[in-house]
Amino acid sequence: MLDFDDEKQKKQLEDLYKQEEEDLVASLAESKYHIPYINLYQVTIDNEALRAISEKDATEMNVAPFKLFGKNIYIAIRSPSPNLFKTLKEIAERHGLVANFYMASMASLKKVWERYREISMAESSQVGGLEISGEVLKEIAKNINHIQDIEKLVTEALEGNKIHKISKLLEIILAGAIAIKASDIHIEPEKDRGRLRLRLDGILTDINFFGLNVYHLLNSRIKLLSGMKLSSKIAQDGRFSIMKGEEELNIRTSLIPGAYGESIVMRILDPKSIQVPFEELGIEPYLFEIVKEEIAKPNGMILVTGPTGSGKTTTLYAFLKKIYSTEINIITIEDPIEYHLPGITQTQINLDKGYSFPEGLRSSLRQDPDVIMVGEIRDSDTADIAVQSALTGHMVFSTLHTNNAAGVIPRLIDLGVNPKIMVSALSLSIAQRLVRKLCKFCKKESDPNADETKKIQLILDGMKMEGKDFLKHNINIDKSFKIFSPTGCEKCNNTGYSGRIGIFEAIQTDETIEKIMPENPSEREIKKVASKQGILSMRQDGIVKILNGITSLEEVASVVDLQEE
Repeated sequence: MLDFDDEKQKKQLEDLYKQEEEDLVASLAESKYHIPYINLYQVTIDNEALRAISEKDATEMNVAPFKLFGKNIYIAIRSPSPNLFKTLKEIAERHGLVANFYMASMASLKKVWERYREISMAESSQVGGLEISGEVLKEIAKNINHIQDIEKLVTEALEGNKIHKISKLLEIILAGAIAIKASDIHIEPEKDRGRLRLRLDGILTDINFFGLNVYHLLNSRIKLLSGMKLSSKIAQDGRFSIMKGEEELNIRTSLIPGAYGESIVMRILDPKSIQVPFEELGIEPYLFEIVKEEIAKPNGMILVTGPTGSGKTTTLYAFLKKIYSTEINIITIEDPIEYHLPGITQTQINLDKGYSFPEGLRSSLRQDPDVIMVGEIRDSDTADIAVQSALTGHMVFSTLHTNNAAGVIPRLIDLGVNPKIMVSALSLSIAQRLVRKLCKFCKKESDPNADETKKIQLILDGMKMEGKDFLKHNINIDKSFKIFSPTGCEKCNNTGYSGRIGIFEAIQTDETIEKIMPENPSEREIKKVASKQGILSMRQDGIVKILNGITSLEEVASVVDLQEE
């Protein structure tokens, strides 16, 4: 007997009608009205945009303001007309804004209208009142030079009894994090208090502890800013923007439920932090010339490997900026797009809509690209299409999760790539880690102890056996060597370190590697053959940077095994 599920059938019909409406609106927007189409289910709604047009006006006119960017307000409309455009432009001008129009379905508009209920729960404010002002942050940052200044200002804000204490506190936290170039802000609830930490040069530092009442108010405030649901207690992601002059600085927010409440992490996506010039990545001179030559080739595949947070994306962006020209078409497939690169087509995967890395790669190949950057090779489909693309006249940049450069070939074979084909596709495998740079104002020179001398000498002996040229790396093995260690001063927030630099290793797919590749070689076999290429291993590159006073032995030992050589 057939069993009909009415609810399921009803849901399927509703989904079908919704998709038909989206397709129709997209078609009309392009062919009849000549304005861009937008699906607001795929967009983070900016609460501040809603304050420019009242809920009553928005529902009566069938419009939905969804984003504020600088002096621009972006408005979705259901049925375009000259009178509607005129009215909306007048409303925007009253707030000193410029209206930009998009066409959307009724379902999209209703999704935005639901957000009016959430902003009604926030403190009353004019347009921009809930916004984090770049000018305000700039003013606060004038009093922040060190991490201790943030601690002091946070303590003062907590002790005050102002009406907008939470707003002021959040402004201090953001201004402080941006001023000292922190990458992340952590706000975590504990059993009987909240905890504030900042990540600076990869290391988390405690800033302050405060009552749970302050934590709950900060939690609500951040949810409102980030476009999250206030009442939801499940994991959520959101983002908001801060305008610094002409520059947009994005804050990506993540909330996950814990034992005592939701843990909040705000990632500061400052475009300047990723704009590291190719020349300043820290690649040693011999490898630098090899990489410079390889990235400029018309086809091939270059893979960068390393753990999460090792700077792989920064390296790939530096490659793209180095080779960028108006004469070539560069397309990226990312998850998510964290930084926008001018002149480059960037796309973001959306698994809900079936736009995965393999699908993104297939689609990008129809756009006649010269260079394709794939955020990560995670599966056999992506690996196969990336290799085929490299073989058909495209340059492919991507990342892979392996411990070292020698692990790239076995990993690709595990993903089902034919090693005989890989020989022609893979040009260069690069592995990297990030280490903190010693503060140039307070680093201290000293003689290494017996254990440190043994570790360094072991690696130098390995370099000598492989015929590496020490003079190229500013090392004189006939003299006793010195090392440097952190001290801590005002300039480096008493950490002894300031900024980070990469340590690298790479393997070129040369004739010797080509010979062993079809035999499914082990990492050890690949390392042995590659050691004759003249490129430093990561531990060797680390030792060179230690002996040149760039970083400390402890930093290098924290990211690579110095005993393995």
